[in-house]
Amino acid sequence: MSIAAWTRLIPALSFALLVGALVAGVGPLLSVVCAVALIGAVIAAVHHAEVVAHRVGEPFGTLVLAVAVTIIEVALILSIMLAGGLDAAALPRDTIYAAIMIICNGVVGLCILVGGLVHHEQSFRVEGSSAGLAALIALSAFSLVLPAFTTTTSGGTYSTAQLAFAAFMSAVLWAVYVFTQTVRHRDYFLPPADASSPDAHAAPPTNREAWASFGLLVVSLASVVGLAKLLSPVIEQVVEQAGAPKAVIGIVIAMLVLLPETWAAVRAAHANRLQTSMNLALGSALASIGLTIPVVAVTAIALGIPLILGLAPKDMVMLAVTLLLSAVTLGTGRTHMMQGAVHLVVFAAFLFLALLP
Repeated sequence: MSIAAWTRLIPALSFALLVGALVAGVGPLLSVVCAVALIGAVIAAVHHAEVVAHRVGEPFGTLVLAVAVTIIEVALILSIMLAGGLDAAALPRDTIYAAIMIICNGVVGLCILVGGLVHHEQSFRVEGSSAGLAALIALSAFSLVLPAFTTTTSGGTYSTAQLAFAAFMSAVLWAVYVFTQTVRHRDYFLPPADASSPDAHAAPPTNREAWASFGLLVVSLASVVGLAKLLSPVIEQVVEQAGAPKAVIGIVIAMLVLLPETWAAVRAAHANRLQTSMNLALGSALASIGLTIPVVAVTAIALGIPLILGLAPKDMVMLAVTLLLSAVTLGTGRTHMMQGAVHLVVFAAFLFLALLP
């Protein structure tokens, strides 16, 4: 599997355009060019992630993409937190909540629907999905629900001790999940015997090609996140002109940042590799909490930055529905298009209520 010329050229051009836009500013014409470059960087990122995944095998391949996107996303959140002050106090909460809803409803629903339409019924290892979902439920409760009910502080916040405890537990639980996924019970996250893929027996890339793709993957993802941040003022202007709530801005940016993972997951489902899709989706959702909360908590405690984590009642209901639905969908190890349609309906409700809260 050789690295095509376009997959080397697009990340370089996208990153160069990002640097140029940061220096010169983003005008109307450059905004269009940046949007095109962002889409190109997403395509290149998915290609290089698949090259790396083919070399290292599952579930390491999906873990590389999920962690790479999350690390860059955390860096983006930190940069906005440090510059935003009080106005950015709820940014980590909004970003994590949007990521969970996008992944668990939008990405999972689209993968199951596409896989069901193409292959009628697909299978995956329920042992792996149940472990990931259990960790996601616990992390979501610690990070997004409990802060709205604790009494030491008010306004959906944790005290310093509570925040440190939640950060430590999030990091521990994510680390245990990664250890389970990659070492102790790796077989739980491998495709079942009856799930075949046309490229399952293709020759893996060389070490040199894999390392080159890893480097280009990092450049591509940095370009995706950077271009999404550059386009955020344009998005904000469009949202304000439409009269939509400010929360919509965070959702749009989160969707742009998650594009590489979404595309990779849907491609895997279309190729009858739903296990890869589930690994990527649940791994991304867990990394969004398990990596983001510890980093932002340590930053908030060290610098005295306010941090609001508790969700509003409406959002708690949507989160509960999502986790309950995921438990039903991922509890059998087999999926069909109806389950995907239900997830997408919940995702549509999430978007609709964001526009009309």
